[in-house]
Amino acid sequence: MKENRRKFLSKTVKGAGVITLTPMILSACGKSTKEDGVSSSDSLSTAAVTTPAELFFKISLAEWSLHKTIRAKELTNLQFPAKAKELGINAVEYVSTLFDKDAADQAYLAELKQVTSDLGVTNVLIMIDNEGNLGAGDDAERNKAVENHHRWVDAAKFLGCHSIRVNARGEGTAEEVAAAAVDGLGKLSEYGQQNGIGIIVENHGGYSSNGKWLADVMKQVNNEYCGTLPDFGNFRIDENEEYDRYQGIDELMPFAKGVSAKTNIFNADGNEAVMDYERIMKIVKGHGFTGYVGIEYEGNELSEIDGIIATKKLLEKVGAKLS
Repeated sequence: MKENRRKFLSKTVKGAGVITLTPMILSACGKSTKEDGVSSSDSLSTAAVTTPAELFFKISLAEWSLHKTIRAKELTNLQFPAKAKELGINAVEYVSTLFDKDAADQAYLAELKQVTSDLGVTNVLIMIDNEGNLGAGDDAERNKAVENHHRWVDAAKFLGCHSIRVNARGEGTAEEVAAAAVDGLGKLSEYGQQNGIGIIVENHGGYSSNGKWLADVMKQVNNEYCGTLPDFGNFRIDENEEYDRYQGIDELMPFAKGVSAKTNIFNADGNEAVMDYERIMKIVKGHGFTGYVGIEYEGNELSEIDGIIATKKLLEKVGAKLS
């Protein structure tokens, strides 16, 4: 496992230029019958959804794919890893707002770690939201946001994750928010470096959905512990502007320490109706990426379980063709 993790990080940063790997981050690394709930698909055998071994990447499950089920209290964060395992997925990506308790609750974290250890499930990362803007123009507000993320870095380290996913939000011009984000991300990345945990930024609306803008921020932060989590679907800057997703993915992949495979609608052939997954995954592979591709189903036409299964099948189909 440690060797696989070394290969993962060495691939994820290929081409970044400004990034150099260190031993610390290498060792630390190791997105139907009942609508939106637990459907009849839950009874599918694990054998029916087993990932082919020949894929050039690994598949993980982003907890956001089940956020409706969890918020309906039909599944808990502690039960999430077992659900992923049931679907033939052996790696998970948590969402901070779906935790049952605070990240500082050591007894809770210990229970979660034991659950995943017993299942043989790998904890990949934690997606952090609602902890303040790392690109805030006000120094006090930005520093508070950095501090708020510290306990999540600590939680990720305890669970054995390689990174936390953060946002680079703020108000002002593109230049003003970039300068603030460089400062906020830089400070948080220093704390991440001390703990062997990566700080990875998702294209998540606003300026961050501009691939060039976020890539430039990465270059200015210039810390091997700061990277990106390219999301295939999040390239809408605002209601009037959408960035070219293929260009954006290509610009963010040199800094990627993970990838978020967003899906919404599937056509009759089982392909994502809006995104060209083969084109996207060719870009991903072209940057030498061999790490985790996180399933993040966000549609409404299928139940969450069926959407996850459909996304997994699509990744396996495309991955087998390109591997």
